[in-house]
Amino acid sequence: MRCLICDHPADTFYDEKLKVETYHCQQCACIFKSHETHQALAAQKSRYDLHENNPEDAGYRAYFQRFLDVVLTLVGTPRNALDFGCGRSRLLSEMLIEQGVVCDAYDPIYHPDMEYHTNKYDLIVSTEVFEHLHDPKMVFEALLDRLNAGGYLAIQTQFHSSTVEGYRTWYYRQDPTHIVFFTPQTFRVLCGRFGCTYVGDNGKNILVLRKD
Repeated sequence: MRCLICDHPADTFYDEKLKVETYHCQQCACIFKSHETHQALAAQKSRYDLHENNPEDAGYRAYFQRFLDVVLTLVGTPRNALDFGCGRSRLLSEMLIEQGVVCDAYDPIYHPDMEYHTNKYDLIVSTEVFEHLHDPKMVFEALLDRLNAGGYLAIQTQFHSSTVEGYRTWYYRQDPTHIVFFTPQTFRVLCGRFGCTYVGDNGKNILVLRKD
């Protein structure tokens, strides 16, 4: 099996608990589940609908504030932004608007009517999205194409431990809609492929890169 990210041959192992064939790329550290685990959007929506993401909840707002604290420290205050894969709530885009940033929000399930494909942005944020993507490299390239030169892409997704042993006991893999997993190294490889700069990360789940 070729890696979804770098096309390097990936090692195969079997996740006994989930009963899923899984692949680990030694080149870019990407781990991904077999194609048979991929779900259509309708099936994914049935799980997402269970999420209790209330924009009035102080804890939910604090969750996004932690993300913004990391990101805006690295990128400053952009003129405009896109929240890609915002989910049912548009709270993150609303919080950026509160800080004076013009912000669009797009989600293929809950807000598919927002046409962002012809717009250009100084910042694109994407929280808890990349682990769901069937073709993360294609989406990564498409998002870069929507950035202005010098614009930033900020992603939140849990980083795995880089070992198969650690992965086998990792809670994050148990969600059936989570099918691909990353480390900072994975995104550094993507930056090399697409000519952008890896700006930094928080060592846990948030990273920022810049389109040159």
